[in-house]
Amino acid sequence: MTKTVLRTPDDAFADLPGWAFKPNYVDDLPGYEGLRVHYVDEGPKQAERVFLCLHGQPTWSFLYRKMIPVFTASGARVIAPDWLGFGRSDKPVADQTYGYNFHRDMMIALIERLDLQNITLVVQDWGGVLGLTLPMDMPDRIKRLLVMNTAIATGISAGKGFDDWRAYCKANPDLNIAALMARSCSVLSEAEAAAYGAPFPDVTYKAGVRRFPEMVMTEPGMEGVDLSKRAAGFLSRDWQGDCFMAIGMQDPVLGPPIMAALQSLIKDCAAPMQIEQGGHFLQEWGDEVATAALKHWGDIS
Repeated sequence: MTKTVLRTPDDAFADLPGWAFKPNYVDDLPGYEGLRVHYVDEGPKQAERVFLCLHGQPTWSFLYRKMIPVFTASGARVIAPDWLGFGRSDKPVADQTYGYNFHRDMMIALIERLDLQNITLVVQDWGGVLGLTLPMDMPDRIKRLLVMNTAIATGISAGKGFDDWRAYCKANPDLNIAALMARSCSVLSEAEAAAYGAPFPDVTYKAGVRRFPEMVMTEPGMEGVDLSKRAAGFLSRDWQGDCFMAIGMQDPVLGPPIMAALQSLIKDCAAPMQIEQGGHFLQEWGDEVATAALKHWGDIS
């Protein structure tokens, strides 16, 4: 019988470079019963501050390995989940399983299950396309934003760079994630690039990866557009928290022009930190970004 949900074997995650974090799981989130969601949970459970770190496509929580220790050293708790279809989380094999609300509702359920408070939301790529819609519905929980190369998608074209990426993913359903990460981020070692591909042993595990580019809201009728428009209004008018922004200046898709527009949208967002050699996956410069953000907020001197 063909399986409808796959789970990457644990031995795929053995001996990953810079990755010594114990896995944590929940498999009974309301509406997702039987689907196991993985998350990293580091630092004191009763810490005053919680950093919730959301990855994008085609990555997983391994992306945050350089930021997690910086945050925990400041006394904070860090939660870094894997979206369903990614990392150590379960992977439904049918492409049509994955939709904007499928992912967003899961994250809301996880935040509520863990009862996370005083959250600093750390986002990049799809972590922001989804995550930046959360503060309007959780204003008592989410107090700060750390925003890296991402966008709020409201049903308009994302430009030629994104169109080319969507077309590339569509033409390559068995995306070679390790090779892609090595090309996109020259600072990675061979072992680090391979670690990004570890959750995806073959094409059957990659439905979630394939779906994210198709889900980006580039047409007005797409799922998530109304939520994102409401989020843009909230962040521009009603957001009461603080925002630290960092830009990987070499990102060809979600680089300086997109981020400048996002900075101007978010109420009282300070001038961004610019990482001149940084690319789309800015977390690979994450220790530098995390340290600067903590200093900005006065969490460290």
